[in-house]
Amino acid sequence: MSIKENLIKIKSQLPQNVGLVAVSKFHPAEAVVEAIKAGQNVFGENRVQEAEKKFAQIKKDYPGVCLRIIGSLQRNKVKDAVKIADAIDSVDRLELLDEIEKQAAKIDKKIQVLFELHTGEESKSGFADVQGIFQALEKIAFGQCPHVEPRGFMTMAPFTEDKNLVRQSFVKLREAKEECQKKFPQFDLSELSMGMSGDWPLAVEEGSTMVRIGTAIFGERDYSGGEKN
Repeated sequence: MSIKENLIKIKSQLPQNVGLVAVSKFHPAEAVVEAIKAGQNVFGENRVQEAEKKFAQIKKDYPGVCLRIIGSLQRNKVKDAVKIADAIDSVDRLELLDEIEKQAAKIDKKIQVLFELHTGEESKSGFADVQGIFQALEKIAFGQCPHVEPRGFMTMAPFTEDKNLVRQSFVKLREAKEECQKKFPQFDLSELSMGMSGDWPLAVEEGSTMVRIGTAIFGERDYSGGEKN
């Protein structure tokens, strides 16, 4: 099926209140443009360098396109990430938050962020517990990060056939959101980015507001330009 047909199929299955992030990593700019022409305007990229090469021209040609950085982000990539992205969905430590504020302030740009919580996936990215996110939100609440707009949370479920483990991961993120929203009512922390091609129906059942789907839209990735991720 074409990218357009894939998008129509996925969107027909998603509830209206759940947004779709089309994960375009390792797919060419032409594929992104095809998706834009089919009505998709939110994209997710893992690697800043690849995102820059791909989206610099796309964002000029299609100003309504939203680019979200969804992969683990190194501090030395933040300067470039802040320039090209509309949102950074993988804030997983206080040092990264500080660097995002520093670089966003330099160009006077407000940037949305999601806090990544480690909920059982094999990778170690993400805040270990909700206390770390409390600290991050306190910094913002005290006016230390005026260029950062917190919007919610993200996680990656473990890669397992055990649906109970996957569901537990999503429940943990939803409960963290509820805790944070209660403690910081001044912020709108309603975004829950959880669920990918293989597990998004479970994520939606547990309250996801944003699913990240790549392969089911664009097909298998071409890894010739970089390692499998």
